[in-house]
Amino acid sequence: MDQRTGRGSAAPYRSTAYTSLLPWQVRERRFRPVGLGRRGLDANDVYAFLDRVAGDMAAVYAALASSRRETAVLKDALRRWQSDQVRARAARESTR
Repeated sequence: MDQRTGRGSAAPYRSTAYTSLLPWQVRERRFRPVGLGRRGLDANDVYAFLDRVAGDMAAVYAALASSRRETAVLKDALRRWQSDQVRARAARESTR
């Protein structure tokens, strides 16, 4: 909670140097192979998982973009409705 305003933060704190990962960055991420005799992960499993994560991220970004478009349409409709209400009220008051 923000001590100055008493309200919760809309977004988690991130430094200005932080940039969100994009799906293509996850898909293209490569890891150094482990040396002989050392334990490591199966590269195919890692890349399959990264591809799955990237697919999920792409779906989330698409849903977010769709939600933002829908929000813009609703805000525009609300503004028009509010304007209509103000005009109707003014018209009623002018006939009195």
